[in-house]
Amino acid sequence: MQAEMSAQIATREEILAGLRQMLIDRMRLQREPEEIDPDAPLFGAGFGLDSLDAVELVVSLDTNFGVVIDDNGLLRQQMRTLNTLVDLVIASRQGHVTR
Repeated sequence: MQAEMSAQIATREEILAGLRQMLIDRMRLQREPEEIDPDAPLFGAGFGLDSLDAVELVVSLDTNFGVVIDDNGLLRQQMRTLNTLVDLVIASRQGHVTR
């Protein structure tokens, strides 16, 4: 049980690190990875991403993590914070995301 939980935490941390780096590289976010709060809103008052950034984020999720979503409602819901994106990547890897 403990080993399984440690593996899940390691997976979440790995995905989060990848998403943070993706924001820095692809969205040109001028912050260090550890400065990026995984619970801060991606759009609006949080990181200030806009609709063009959203498109880039969708493309990057597909390219970097193999996440493809055709349901715009689900996508908007999952693109609130980095933690919701981590959940999305994990769900996609487990086959729980409908395309």
